[in-house]
Amino acid sequence: MTQTPNPFEEMMRQMQEMAKSFPAMDAFSTKGFEAMMGKMPKDVMETLFGNTMNPDGLDAKTRMLLTISGLTMQGAQNEPALRQAVIHAVEAGAPKQHVIETIGQTAFFAGIPAMTRAMQIAQDVLDDKEGDA
Repeated sequence: MTQTPNPFEEMMRQMQEMAKSFPAMDAFSTKGFEAMMGKMPKDVMETLFGNTMNPDGLDAKTRMLLTISGLTMQGAQNEPALRQAVIHAVEAGAPKQHVIETIGQTAFFAGIPAMTRAMQIAQDVLDDKEGDA
């Protein structure tokens, strides 16, 4: 009896082959992605997903801290997204302590490994931000 190939495994194999064909994919870095993406100014964040249109709603800083929490809860697997969320939270006015407390709070729900990984990523971003100051 021949075994039918798993369509998911085949799709993953094809995607991996495709990713290898992209130029300079082996040189991808999260910091390079960060430099390419840039930083949204606080007033733009407030307009797009802050409380400009919803004065009684959440401000951009709170929304970014919630995003950091959600990304940490997922195991901090998406490093570029987490780095961007930390950058934007700080830009929106979140002090370093709020970022650290937000990640620390997730340890009770996501576990120590997820919290530790997110803290390492955030600390790297916060250290870079201190170097820029």
